[in-house]
Amino acid sequence: MGNLAPPHQPVAPTKRRFARSMRREPTEAEDRLWHELRGRRLDRIKFRRQVPVGKFIADFVCAEARLIVEIDGSQHADSNYDRVRDAELKARGFRVLRFWNDDVLRDLNAVCDTIIAYVRDESLRPWR
Repeated sequence: MGNLAPPHQPVAPTKRRFARSMRREPTEAEDRLWHELRGRRLDRIKFRRQVPVGKFIADFVCAEARLIVEIDGSQHADSNYDRVRDAELKARGFRVLRFWNDDVLRDLNAVCDTIIAYVRDESLRPWR
């Protein structure tokens, strides 16, 4: 499940480079959450970070649960771009779970518990 884009839509080299640069320069909140998610540290769940999905780059992706986790700063408050983006990602079969940077920095355990619930709780996975 390489880039999570359909086989007929390869990831453009510029998008791949941009995703790579975002992995090298995470925000503090992204870095802290990645420390919990990497290497299946969170309840043995596999996540990838800064993953091209269609024309977007998702912060964190659990392909098995079709879950995208986004960490947002204040510039995302009431963002029409994010609404359009979420709709397209949902149309591709993903659920999008968003947290504010402050949520991650202040209560990382609650953020991790919520992520586990969305991955593991069958009632939160209506498409199955």
